[in-house]
Amino acid sequence: MDAIKSQILAYTPYNEREASDKALFLQCLETFSDLLSRNNPICHFTASNWIVNQDRTKALLIFHNIEQMWMWTGGHADGECDLLNVALREAHEETGLKNIHPLNQHFASLEVFAVPPHIRKGKFISSHLHLNCGFLLEADETEVPKIKPDENSAIEWMTLEDITKAINAGTMGEHYLKLIEKAKLIK
Repeated sequence: MDAIKSQILAYTPYNEREASDKALFLQCLETFSDLLSRNNPICHFTASNWIVNQDRTKALLIFHNIEQMWMWTGGHADGECDLLNVALREAHEETGLKNIHPLNQHFASLEVFAVPPHIRKGKFISSHLHLNCGFLLEADETEVPKIKPDENSAIEWMTLEDITKAINAGTMGEHYLKLIEKAKLIK
C-alpha cells in the first residue's frame, strides 16, 4: 500500500473534484487497513482504463451490463497492489484485445465513485465507494475486440463526437472529456 500512497501523494489533481477525491483517498488509506479487497464493504481500490487508438482520435468503450451505459474498462484490485497491472488485466479481459500498452506508468485520474446497491451473481451488494485510479492505454484499433458477455454487451471505438453523444454528460461526460484531453498531451 505504500507504493499506492506514494503515487497518490505525487498526483497533481486536474480540477477541484480530483483534489477533493485525492484527499478522500488519503483519508481512506489512514482509516482502513484493507482497501485492496472487496472484503472492505465501505470502500476499495479499482483501476480503470481510457484506451485510445494510436492517433488519439478515438477511445474504446464498452456497454456495461450492470450500469447500462457506455463506459471505460476497469475493475477491482482484488488483492493486487500494482494498480497498473489491474488496469491492464481488466482491459484485456473486457475487450479481448492482446496488444494494449500503457501510455505511461502514472495515474491519469483519481476519482471516488459511489456505487449504488445492486445484485451481483445472486448476492446483494450494499452501497460503497470505489477509489478509482485511471490509466491511459493505447491499442491498435484494427485488432478486433470481443464482448465479455458477463460484463458487457457491446464494444466500440468512438470518436470524440460519438462519445459526447453516447454518454450521459451528467454522469461521466466531464470525466471522459478530461481523459480525452490528457491522452492528446502524451506523444
